[in-house]
Amino acid sequence: MKLSVSCNLHFQIDDPTALILMLRPLNGAQQKIIKSSYIVEPNVQIIEGKDSYGNFYQRLVAPPGVFIIRTAAEAITADYIDSTPGAAFIEIQDLPNQVLPFLLPSRYCESDRFGDLAREIIANALPGYDQVNAIADWVRHFINYIPGSSDYPLSAVETHNRGYGVCRDLAQLAIALCRSISIPARLVVGYLYQLEPMDLHAWFEAYVGGRWYAFDPTQSDLRGGRVIIAFGRDAADVSIFHQFGVGCQLNSMDVQVNLLSNKPL
Repeated sequence: MKLSVSCNLHFQIDDPTALILMLRPLNGAQQKIIKSSYIVEPNVQIIEGKDSYGNFYQRLVAPPGVFIIRTAAEAITADYIDSTPGAAFIEIQDLPNQVLPFLLPSRYCESDRFGDLAREIIANALPGYDQVNAIADWVRHFINYIPGSSDYPLSAVETHNRGYGVCRDLAQLAIALCRSISIPARLVVGYLYQLEPMDLHAWFEAYVGGRWYAFDPTQSDLRGGRVIIAFGRDAADVSIFHQFGVGCQLNSMDVQVNLLSNKPL
């Protein structure tokens, strides 16, 4: 399918503030970006680069006053998410080097705290894909998905203890559970067509059967229509913006995802 996506941010800046943003969708990550735009008002210099995971980041200094960032893109992406029940667990010694960072505990995914729970969840599942699917199902059924319920990233332990969270929180809990049984998992941030309520979305991918597969503990069906912005170990790697200083307030964020064509990819 062909989608148009956009994210507009409105800031109030008291003092010149350095920002590092992650708002430009990836090209070639299961999707093709046809065109994109990145507009800031007032106009300032933007320096763009790639991080160690291949995500695009933008650096700028926002001046005092109202500061607006308007980003938009058109993308061709799959209208379904492929799944392979039975895809095998990959032994640690056989994992590609670039996958290894997604096997270790990270700031918001304390995988070293979840081994007993994960083994209980996957007791009757085949090693690999089926174990990840059991984890995603468990999170979906036992942790309430409540959009807008947390303004800042919660760790997997915090989300598990309180029993609810936003999409990012549920994904990070699932990631921690996967890593605790030696399955690499990473956080994904992007757009999802027909998400309710509309916002940027987070889900996760796990490495089984020699490749990455997508899972979404917030959705009852794993549908397509996703446009990926970034991958990372957890929310610390894929935040859409980091501000440095106290004189910066995000007043509003508007996210739109619209269908331009439903022709198959």
